[in-house]
Amino acid sequence: MSRIEAKKPSLCTNEPLTKERVSFSLSVLSGIVKSCYGPTGRLKQLHNGMGGYVRTTSQSSALLGGLSITHPVLKVLTASVQNHISRFSDCGLFTAILCCSLVENFQRINFAPCTVTKISRHLLSLCTDYLKSEACGCRISVDFDSIKTLLSLVRSILASKPACMLNKTEANHLSTLVLKAFLVTIPHTIETNVVLGKCVIVPVKEKRVMDSTVLPGLLIEVPEFQLARTFPVKRVSSSTIKMALFCISLSGDLSNIGEGTVIVHHGISLEVAVLDQLLNLGKQLVNDRVGLVVCQKVIHPSLKQYLKEHHVITIDRIGVSMMEPLSQMTGSQPIAALHSVSPACYGSLKDLSTESFVSKHFLHLIPNDTLVCSLILCNRNEMAWDELKLACQTAEHVLQLTIKQPLALLGGGCTETHLASYIRHKSFTLPTSVLKAIDCSRTQYQLVADAFCHSLECVACCLEHDDGEILTDMVYGHFWSVQSGFPSDCNWSDLVLKCGCGIYNNQQNLNWTVLRSQCIPFTPQICSNEPSINSTDDLVLDCFTAKCSGLQVAVETANLILDLSYIVEDQN
Repeated sequence: MSRIEAKKPSLCTNEPLTKERVSFSLSVLSGIVKSCYGPTGRLKQLHNGMGGYVRTTSQSSALLGGLSITHPVLKVLTASVQNHISRFSDCGLFTAILCCSLVENFQRINFAPCTVTKISRHLLSLCTDYLKSEACGCRISVDFDSIKTLLSLVRSILASKPACMLNKTEANHLSTLVLKAFLVTIPHTIETNVVLGKCVIVPVKEKRVMDSTVLPGLLIEVPEFQLARTFPVKRVSSSTIKMALFCISLSGDLSNIGEGTVIVHHGISLEVAVLDQLLNLGKQLVNDRVGLVVCQKVIHPSLKQYLKEHHVITIDRIGVSMMEPLSQMTGSQPIAALHSVSPACYGSLKDLSTESFVSKHFLHLIPNDTLVCSLILCNRNEMAWDELKLACQTAEHVLQLTIKQPLALLGGGCTETHLASYIRHKSFTLPTSVLKAIDCSRTQYQLVADAFCHSLECVACCLEHDDGEILTDMVYGHFWSVQSGFPSDCNWSDLVLKCGCGIYNNQQNLNWTVLRSQCIPFTPQICSNEPSINSTDDLVLDCFTAKCSGLQVAVETANLILDLSYIVEDQN
């Protein structure tokens, strides 16, 4: 078949970062992510030109997923950040802002990309080595015997999402619930391969946040009329209900009857044969004293009626997402056949009850020994609930990461400014042998290091959205913010209250200076007073694993973008 239009040649763009279109697009993306950062970040509304659902958010996963990115350079950047988010859930905006800042600041010094790449990789190794060392002054150990640090970690995540519309009391309440739900999922016995349980979020919108709660087991939404005819239920004993879990359709549909064969005699219709098979299955379930039948798909009305007559409760259309937590909670194995059901596939429950929230009605499956729980999550409206659900899922993932590596970084911009002070000092004291190994001059190294530190400080500065002054202290290198409109004749100690992470206050003489002003490089000290950290009520923390990964992704992606010489685009 001949082509209607002649094939267009590919579009080749050399030195893409020098083009005005790329610089402008990168600047726009940088402005978007910077303005969203932190507890006072500005919200963005995402919608398409055809109308439909409007998403209000400041979270990186929703933001980058909703943006229409067309330029290849920006696609590289956003794809790297989105891959980081898919693995760690947290620190997406940090990664995006740092990457944009690195590209912008590295471009200004106008060195060969290979020189910048070699130096920035060495700076990255200095950062990661420092963050992983015992001498690191911006990380703390997380003690799972005390919930205070864990609560601070969860609260820091929830409080940084303004679209959730939480006040302090609500944030504290939800932080406690998220932590409680997470602790339920940790097994009581320690084994070689520990498998955590599941926390299932149950949506309840247009209800007070303070009505949110955690219940052991699972809640399955059912119509109100079904609850009225649910009980009594067949029991094996007073504290045991046997359960069967099916992952195939029990509707009698021939296209989805699972494994095995259906014997059809001459003169008998296929539909009747399958229905007979379903009723035989029902008889086996009754004989095996099963009290609850749960199906991922649809159960035939005749089978439902038969089981109901024998006091067996049926729940269908639960969906694939509920199969894993149900199997884990009850010990049941999903059944994929209509015949020869092995009794070993059955699971068990302690009890069944009913729960109602607003206009929703649920069957509450109560386990004997649970690693599965339900978080009843309430919020004022659908927009705020969507943001809150995403924030709670992020907090749960961060707690899971913290179990593997029980460390946290100081939040509120303090890690960025502290790390910048450390790198700036190291760049001035770097041995000549290292410079020879990198194959660069000391001047080149210090200029790249300065751009690197400015990029870290730029991330911290993005926490201030109201034209306030940003300070750092010359002792610990922490982040301090002063509200705009302050008198010019005041001392900094009269204006600052607490550093960004909340450890230090204005009572210590810390010799403040404006961030990014010219000052003598210094070695930031370590907080040697561990009780002062533990006694801080409003400590702001970041996920250690997610932030270390974000730092690495930002530097490597910036190096990749700087090294782009040509872009070849297919125009057809």
